[in-house]
Amino acid sequence: MKKSLIALAVLASSGAAMAQSSVTLFGIVDTGIGYVNKANAAGDSKYGLYTSGNYTSRIGFRGVEDLGGGLKAGFWLEGELFADDGNAAGFNFRRRSTVSLSGGFGEVRLGRDLTPGYTKTSSYDLFNQTGIGQFGGWSNWYGTAGDANGIRSSNMISYYTPNMGGFNGAIGYGFDEQTSGHAGRYMGGYVAYDNGPLSVAVSYDDRDTVAANRDRNALTIGASYNLNVVKLNGIVQQTRDKIDGAPNQKVNAYMLGASAPVGAGEVKIQYALYDQKAFDDGKAHQLSLGYVYNLSKRTAVYGNVSYLKNKDGSNLGLASKNLNTEGPGAGKAQTGVQVGVRHSF
Repeated sequence: MKKSLIALAVLASSGAAMAQSSVTLFGIVDTGIGYVNKANAAGDSKYGLYTSGNYTSRIGFRGVEDLGGGLKAGFWLEGELFADDGNAAGFNFRRRSTVSLSGGFGEVRLGRDLTPGYTKTSSYDLFNQTGIGQFGGWSNWYGTAGDANGIRSSNMISYYTPNMGGFNGAIGYGFDEQTSGHAGRYMGGYVAYDNGPLSVAVSYDDRDTVAANRDRNALTIGASYNLNVVKLNGIVQQTRDKIDGAPNQKVNAYMLGASAPVGAGEVKIQYALYDQKAFDDGKAHQLSLGYVYNLSKRTAVYGNVSYLKNKDGSNLGLASKNLNTEGPGAGKAQTGVQVGVRHSF
């Protein structure tokens, strides 16, 4: 009898401990069929199966433990999925791999993650920073290596504030881990105000030595206003490269979009202008139209159409996983179409 009581006590205590922690498996599988004309300067077209046309496909694990007194510990491991070929190049957790402590003071994260400067202002892109319709301001403009686009940083410590009357913000520092120089070092953050229908944010990122003798910074302003029948979004951004012994190079990017509920889904239209001062003042205009129809809370079908017109020295191409293009050639236009299915779990 005594042993039974002891066993019940142990089971009860372990159950209470387990109730204070949890681990969640989550993900998105987004795949479809796409077509892009003039995928290169020769005028060839490209079509086939692609991934991530509406949201980036991913799989991840996240967990949290209640430490008491309002303090929580957590982890987040997330990697990208390529359903078209089953991740032929291998799977990793380079989308996010962090451990964190959070409470009334906010949250502190350690590891590889989205940069604070990107995570907020990129949210104003109606095409969720994926697929052919996405706003291309966070491009790796000059073909440099690593995380030069400022989207993610390794070796980073970041802090996210709690919501304070609608105001929130974050700051991050990515260590270069070099014995000399600062190649790969990141610093950045954002401040934002979210209240009712209005949302506005300002972010700044600085990444040292994204290429030989080249440092990059970006200033971004994003905003949205929900009128109920339609929601308006906008982004203004300047990316500047500081080059030793040479003039600075910069790209100014602008975006204006609108979305509205239609039936069981949402229609969206977005215009972007990329003013590339570094390429003989080349400019590119992009007009994107999309519709997402929700079959359930977790499953949707969608279609995207995007037209990009280069002018002067500009040679940008529409972005799409597995349908990436070389660009149609300086001053030429390109059109893309996507139809796909997205399922989340």
